[in-house]
Amino acid sequence: MPPARAPRPGAASIPGYLATAGTRAERTATGALPGHPLARHIDDFLTDLANANKPRNTIRAYRGDLIAFAAWHDDEIGALSAAPVRTFLGEIAGQAPSTRKRKRAAVASFCKWAVRHELLDASPMDRIDTIEVPRTLPRPADAGDVAAVLAAICSRRPRKDVPVGVLRDRVLFETAYVCGARASEVCGMYVEDLDLRPDDEHARVHGKGGTVRTVLLDDRGYVALLRLYLARSGYTSGPLFRASINGRGGPLSYDAAHNRWKKYCAAADTGIGIHQLRHAHATELKIGGVASDA
Repeated sequence: MPPARAPRPGAASIPGYLATAGTRAERTATGALPGHPLARHIDDFLTDLANANKPRNTIRAYRGDLIAFAAWHDDEIGALSAAPVRTFLGEIAGQAPSTRKRKRAAVASFCKWAVRHELLDASPMDRIDTIEVPRTLPRPADAGDVAAVLAAICSRRPRKDVPVGVLRDRVLFETAYVCGARASEVCGMYVEDLDLRPDDEHARVHGKGGTVRTVLLDDRGYVALLRLYLARSGYTSGPLFRASINGRGGPLSYDAAHNRWKKYCAAADTGIGIHQLRHAHATELKIGGVASDA
């Protein structure tokens, strides 16, 4: 097997390795790597990704990754072997696992495309091990910070002049916290998912893959607030949290909920991600010795 080639002179300073600023030509591999034998193939590959409606961020990241990789292989695409790939990945060994995994994925996707177009006989990535990324949960929010954001919406004992839309927001986000549910799951809840019979209050949460889990509602203050919201809104069936613009229609969208959450966080002068609500609850359960459904 031939040794990996050294980077081409000046490769480390090629614009487009880490940024996409500049002229239109500079934002192509051909513009960033003039005369390089891989450049036109990289551009063709990226064009196919765009035609397949792949996310722009993915295409932009892959462009930079492949331009950087090209510095380690200045031969024709048909001569591409595992050696330059190993050298490329070795050079970025100090980067975060998620970053290295993405860069490996960029090269692997490019090689797979080249095989499909009969530019390569076989993908060298078959000889390169995958990169494992440790699974971590988002940092859970502090209970005091969560309470501050919820209080910025309205009190648990709201005045009669508090708009129903504001009361809805308080109940929505407290439901995500109390139930340990994703915001998208809460936005999709229906009144029929609630069972508020005394001493047996619980809610059904519909999760990914059609899963349904039942959550006991044992916080009396929250249950009282939930009952008040149902009485004020008049909802007896259908979506539990409805958009203000069509209060009699569909559920509040995740994007709308996310924007409202950011507004309330700003009012409380704290920066809690909406996903942290769910994981704050999961952490509390773990500390208490109770298994949570991830």
